Amino acid sequence: MDPKEKSRSAERIIPAKEHIYLDGPKSRTYELGFAFHVLWQFLKGFRTLHFVGPCITVFGSARFKEDHIYYKKAEEFGKKIAELGFTTMTGGGPGIMEAANRGAFENGGESVGCNIKLPFEQHYNKYLTASVTFEHFFVRKVLLVKYSYAFIIMPGGFGTMDEFFETVTLIQTKTITQFPIVLFGKEFYKELMVAIESMAAQGTISKEDLDLVLLTDDIEEAMHHIRQYITANYKIKKRWRIPWLFEKR
Repeated sequence: MDPKEKSRSAERIIPAKEHIYLDGPKSRTYELGFAFHVLWQFLKGFRTLHFVGPCITVFGSARFKEDHIYYKKAEEFGKKIAELGFTTMTGGGPGIMEAANRGAFENGGESVGCNIKLPFEQHYNKYLTASVTFEHFFVRKVLLVKYSYAFIIMPGGFGTMDEFFETVTLIQTKTITQFPIVLFGKEFYKELMVAIESMAAQGTISKEDLDLVLLTDDIEEAMHHIRQYITANYKIKKRWRIPWLFEKR
């Protein structure tokens, strides 16, 4: 491809943001406003997701189309999560996110999306029973983790890797409970696993940290791993659903 044509193609995908002057710290008024804005983002998320029930979050690329094998696998995961009685949570967009939501939605399960505003528009997929849009990635990531008891990492790009390493770091540092993490796609993730094993060999992580992640190509193995942990550690408890902040029931 001609370099100029390649450049124009990139511009169509991600429009450049307007340049601003690097003027250092903002005013205290601006920072206070930003803090309140972030608080409102969290409150909006809490209101929307308060009654969704225990979730399993599926991460993965937004770029896989309906006929791709990983799309079909993610759809199967959504179905299995619904059969387990859990809510399927994703980033709410297309690709893997849509597939997992679709599998849950079409099989009578709860299907939740935490979308993000981007320079290029990312629309909700149509297979959601509840949804909320955030302006900041860090707020969105907190909500994708907060309500989940297991995490399935499908093949993806930078965003998926960010979500995977953030989640495994929270578990490694005991910031959250040692919930199951499934890395799905042995061929796709083989180089990543070599890199992680190299970290353990060189002492930047402990060898025990390798046990935090199950690498598999088998959906049944993945769901058995998740089911075994949940049934060993949790019981379903009926909860009084009394909205106090206008939450949706």
